[in-house]
Amino acid sequence: MSTRPALPSLVTSPQLHEALRDRPEEVRVLDATTFLPTTVEGAPYTASAGRDGYLAEHVPGAVFADVAGALSDPEAEQLFTVPSAEAFARAAHDLGVGPATHVVVYDTVGSAWATRVWWLFRLFGHDAVSVLDGGLGAWKAEGLPVASGTTDVDGLAGVSTPAFVAELRPHLLATKAEVVGTLPGATSDQGAGSSRGTVVVNALDPATFVGSPDLSPYARRGRIPGSVNLPLYTLLDPSTGRFLPVEDLFSLLQAQGVLDADRAVTYCGGGIAATLPAFAAYLVAGAEVAVYDGSLSEWTADRSLPVEVG
Repeated sequence: MSTRPALPSLVTSPQLHEALRDRPEEVRVLDATTFLPTTVEGAPYTASAGRDGYLAEHVPGAVFADVAGALSDPEAEQLFTVPSAEAFARAAHDLGVGPATHVVVYDTVGSAWATRVWWLFRLFGHDAVSVLDGGLGAWKAEGLPVASGTTDVDGLAGVSTPAFVAELRPHLLATKAEVVGTLPGATSDQGAGSSRGTVVVNALDPATFVGSPDLSPYARRGRIPGSVNLPLYTLLDPSTGRFLPVEDLFSLLQAQGVLDADRAVTYCGGGIAATLPAFAAYLVAGAEVAVYDGSLSEWTADRSLPVEVG
């Protein structure tokens, strides 16, 4: 059972600094930075963990969280697939997260890796989790100190971390079968009846949405038919990397029907960018948005499924 959050879902650098000063034993900071180099048309992503950057500088006391490693299913066909509850519980424990720990996640590349880890913790029943607004850049802009090297997980609290208990919340995870049921003209045996009132949101850039990027890592170009476009970067201030004011986020989400739908499902290429609008919807309205984990990596690889371009 998750404890009541001790910090807001979106934490400012001064708020985090104060929490680390006053109650460090209650807070675990995670650096989730990951890179996705893409070099060949149609080739899948290859993930590069941002561990070197973490070793060079990080929020004092932060632990590196390997999103493509311990926080994903190593046996899955798709990169970044959600791990089992047991595997996630082990990974959380290894990061120094127990049932009473408040987790604060950041990254250095646009916050989607941070929101992915935020979503994973909520998916497995842990509500005491926040995103650091603006990531490490915002922390440094406030003139706050950074550390280098690694962090002794147990040494931070002075005691061993209690076991983390992971309990899956299925409503936060959308499957391919569910998304098929949202397709225009889907028949009842495809699940269309259970998908009325569902809005499906593509969180990628407009060029990818219409199927004309310069370089695509997916098996086919295009989008899931009937989906709408809400690029993740439109939810952030480009000059600071911080989230837009709540009223602006609300307007953007409302314009795409996310907040009025019976159910909203976000997707992207591999379930990472999709978590950022899901986080924004939770932030502004407490909305429980599902993420299609397989996203375009899974969808475009299945030649029986349609894609839409233009």
